[in-house]
Amino acid sequence: MPIFEYKCQKCGAEFDELDSVDNRDKPHKCPKCGSRKSERQLSVFCASSDGGGGATCPSTGST
Repeated sequence: MPIFEYKCQKCGAEFDELDSVDNRDKPHKCPKCGSRKSERQLSVFCASSDGGGGATCPSTGST
């Protein structure tokens, strides 16, 4: 199962949930305030296809 990132529309907390693709856009309960007014966020990831670990991640600039 994939991990999805959410942001609470009530308190602004960001949190991750391990859930099925079918449930990804359903509201998830915020662990901070308990509100179910959450919105799925876009996740950023970085991968190297050459196996050398030399990819530059766009969000952090780290390698």
